[in-house]
Amino acid sequence: MRTGKNSFRHQSLQDADAIAELLASLVSGIQRGKVSFSDDDGKILMHPSGLLHLLVRASQEDGSNEISIEISWQSEEKQSRANKKLSISAG
Repeated sequence: MRTGKNSFRHQSLQDADAIAELLASLVSGIQRGKVSFSDDDGKILMHPSGLLHLLVRASQEDGSNEISIEISWQSEEKQSRANKKLSISAG
């Protein structure tokens, strides 16, 4: 069992076409159940499966625009531990 935290972060300026291409790759990876992120500083491989939680935010303020998309899920191992059957009896 893997413990600890493994993370990846990338920030850069891209034109709209490049971002659309990256998002298309993300969509394809989610559909296949395997998404890999990498740059010169590191990489991470993820396996999205089951029900995924989606959070979308959009805001505009003083000429600044922002779209934030967050996708999260539990690993299958953690899901199976969380879905244990509960039994209650009155004795």
